[in-house]
Amino acid sequence: MLAAALMLAGTFYAVAPASASSKVTLTLWQNYGTEDNATATTNLIAAFEKLHPNITIKDVAQPGTNYFQLLQSSAISGDGPDLAVMWTGVYDLQYSSFLVNLKGNVPAADLAKMGGLQWESPNFDAAKGPLVMPLETQFYIGFYNKKLFKEAGITSVPTDWSQLFADAKLLKAKGIEPLVYGNGGQAISTEFYPWYDMSYLMIGAHSLSSWKDLYDGVTPWTSSTNEAQLAKWAELEKDGYTNSDVLTNTTNIQQFEKGKAAMLVDGTWDTAQYTGAMGTNVAAFVPPYSNTPIKGVVEYPGDGFSVTKFSKHKTQAFEFLDFLTTTQAGNIINKAGLIPDIAGLKTTNPVNQEMLNFVTQDHMTAYPMMDNYVQVNVGNAADKELPAVLANQESPKAALQNMQQAWQQLPAAQRSTKDFAG
Repeated sequence: MLAAALMLAGTFYAVAPASASSKVTLTLWQNYGTEDNATATTNLIAAFEKLHPNITIKDVAQPGTNYFQLLQSSAISGDGPDLAVMWTGVYDLQYSSFLVNLKGNVPAADLAKMGGLQWESPNFDAAKGPLVMPLETQFYIGFYNKKLFKEAGITSVPTDWSQLFADAKLLKAKGIEPLVYGNGGQAISTEFYPWYDMSYLMIGAHSLSSWKDLYDGVTPWTSSTNEAQLAKWAELEKDGYTNSDVLTNTTNIQQFEKGKAAMLVDGTWDTAQYTGAMGTNVAAFVPPYSNTPIKGVVEYPGDGFSVTKFSKHKTQAFEFLDFLTTTQAGNIINKAGLIPDIAGLKTTNPVNQEMLNFVTQDHMTAYPMMDNYVQVNVGNAADKELPAVLANQESPKAALQNMQQAWQQLPAAQRSTKDFAG
């Protein structure tokens, strides 16, 4: 019944012959590892190939650690994939020299179905056409174990720093690990990915409109506000409210699923895994890294697929991207446990729906993922520094100084939001 309801929200992609009569093979690169995105991609390819029997898509899983370096090298040599997973925001703008704009290549009416296209368009202006077809709507978000909260006598989720520390103290008194960190089995890094938390640290410190001041340098990364936020974050580990092995733990997801920890910060690509393992015992909350009740949440089309300029089969590649705008594709994405980015479609995962409700019902401000917003070199500097801050192996001041230095070394054209062309 739920699937039928989703189908009614739109029309299925019409079965039509591919644009070329001969058989064509497209190569698609992705760096999804074992995430739900990988499952969705496999199933989307299978459905598309069934509709287009003369088009085959070869799904190539690339390592996450150096994915973008491999993609850039393939662009130089001209022997890369036809389709590639691409992160949105500043990432796709940085690599825009070898990505084909979708405006005029995918029907305008189909593009109009997709949300957040401004974040993958030059100058963050959707009218200029996106460089990426979003796969899904993503959240960086907190997950918590309702049973463990109840055991500790916690009746509502924390909404600011003081409540978070108070709840962590109650959990620890019951012998429960309050927060667990680790790399979650991701291919990106052997350490935990710091931008889930950093996004909320900056949400708690700055309004959405003032995030551009961080990009432009009007607000330096070394500001006292930023330093205070990172210092508060580091107190969590210092006070024993996280696992002590935050830099080396690789089983944090399993620990959370088995009730060994009450909370973790992650993304929607793992929602289905949590609901599958924990049932109704898992729920979503907004990481409350704020001195006052948190008012923002990360909701963003964080990645999708692009057509490369060196593709020899662009017409067929655009057909695949157009397929991603259909209800059939949206149903496949939803079934994989993700949130369709297509207007009129909903998620059937209740925890994903909780996340959507933060914006639609609680009227929280939707922020982009900060790692997709800051300059790539600044982000790379932060990747190396921030995990050590939480582990109390580096001071917030030193980490922020390195980020500021990375910003100062940027070419002048990359220091202003006036030119988001990358």
